[in-house]
Amino acid sequence: VIADGVLDKTALTDDVGSEEDLYEDFRSSNHRYGHPGGGGEQLAINELISDGSVVYAEALWDHVTMDDQELGFKAGDVIEVMDATNKEWWWGRILDSEGWFPASFVRLRVNQDEPMEDYPLKVEGGKEDDSSSGTRRFGMGQTTKDQMRTNVINEIISTERDYIKHLKDICEGYIKQCRKRADMFTEEQLKTIFGNIEDIYRCQKKFVKALEKKFNKDHPHLSEVGSCFLEYQTEFQIYSEYCNNHPNACMELSRLTKVNKYVYFFEACRLLQKMIDISLDGFLLTPVQKICKYPLQLAELLKYTNPQHRDFKDVEAALNAMKNVARLINERKRRLENIDKIAQWQSSIEDWEGEDVLVRSSELIYSGELAKVSHPQAKSQQRMFFLFDHQLVCCKKDLLRRDILYYKSRINMDDMEILDVEDGKDKDFNISVKNAFKLHCRDTEEVHLFCAKKPEQKQRWLKAFENERRQVQLDQETGFSITEVQKKQAMLNASKQHHTGKPKAVTRPYYDFLMRQKHPTLPTTLPQQQVFMLAEPKRKPSNFWQNISRLTPFRK
Repeated sequence: VIADGVLDKTALTDDVGSEEDLYEDFRSSNHRYGHPGGGGEQLAINELISDGSVVYAEALWDHVTMDDQELGFKAGDVIEVMDATNKEWWWGRILDSEGWFPASFVRLRVNQDEPMEDYPLKVEGGKEDDSSSGTRRFGMGQTTKDQMRTNVINEIISTERDYIKHLKDICEGYIKQCRKRADMFTEEQLKTIFGNIEDIYRCQKKFVKALEKKFNKDHPHLSEVGSCFLEYQTEFQIYSEYCNNHPNACMELSRLTKVNKYVYFFEACRLLQKMIDISLDGFLLTPVQKICKYPLQLAELLKYTNPQHRDFKDVEAALNAMKNVARLINERKRRLENIDKIAQWQSSIEDWEGEDVLVRSSELIYSGELAKVSHPQAKSQQRMFFLFDHQLVCCKKDLLRRDILYYKSRINMDDMEILDVEDGKDKDFNISVKNAFKLHCRDTEEVHLFCAKKPEQKQRWLKAFENERRQVQLDQETGFSITEVQKKQAMLNASKQHHTGKPKAVTRPYYDFLMRQKHPTLPTTLPQQQVFMLAEPKRKPSNFWQNISRLTPFRK
């Protein structure tokens, strides 16, 4: 890594000591560039809590957990922070539920001194009907709704400036240096690691300029920033590509950092750029976290914006627009989690034939038991069916052990149309049916007849088929896809657990990788700057079927 100029081949060879020496030179010199204040924010939170103050945070992500010691919540939920001693895991409460949750999954509320009863438990529309909240007395002094709005505006402006600094550091501190080392990185590798973050940097620079033009320095509460979000809502769609690629970036970094020279190289890049003590994978997570933070900021801004304010309608529209963007990204995160569960499910099916489910599918839409009627004898058979996007998988239950399933067949849903069948005699199969529907192949004219036990079960299946087509169309419109690397990794994890004979557990290699993000030089005992990382707890192995039964998508 060199500060400027052309690449010095002699100085950056792979001989023993080259990268390491540079790294050690930086370590032993005065180049220790920590974040101002270190863990000051975390310390301030604990001081507030110990003084008896109530600290609230808003959820950036859904936190789905099966551990009774963890606190589950949805994006937008408001959590009372009761203990922030640990920088990665905080103890919190929602209503009468308490538990641990990842600190990186939340954003601290700007106006901490507002009473909880005046704040909605879930920030959905960002609006409230409490007309008495115009002026209140909090703590030592008098403040108003305008002061609350000023606080939120200041947070939006300051966090945007910090974010731009992070993006600049990534582009100039890492990408620029990596491109000088053609012997270490190919263009394809750089595209995988950094995605379209340079496009995001260019977009955000323009967005910050637009924000600052609308920022009223003398009277921040009069600032009209809603129009900026509306103007850039289309450009913010570039985040979808970045978020979709982010798991690939993590896997590629995980592979490279198994080699010491890459660890030293990335650390030297960070030190040379005078960046804060966050590893590269932590920096690369900031765009994912940022796009999901906008709805929470706008919801709080709308809460303190009077309906008569000139910015009110724009902020309201901006909130809805950014919620749609964040919802799409949150959905993609959930879908990426699901591929491990699907791989585990397939590994539990006996006598599996043909391609893996993940080759064409990434979502279980619905499952349940149906009677399948087959030609030519119109023979009826009870089977378990699993409806994924693009395909319907048919399995048979074991006669003795009903929890064991055998693979029988599958149907390509892309070629099928759904036909509702009235109760009575069916002309095609020449039998009397009840609660029936058909799948008709448009190309081959092949017909499959199914019967449910109850009318409501039939309606749920018909609705599920609609949802399946809607999901396929949405994936095409948004460009959602699972990479070959992710598919293979999920199936490999499932296969390993299946062959060892250990209890099958739902694993999340992507999140396990993110949990292992540690600065290569700092001891774990030193306080570090709070980093917004997508982190999940390491799960204790538990019985596979017990876990699956708790997951809503896998219920009958």
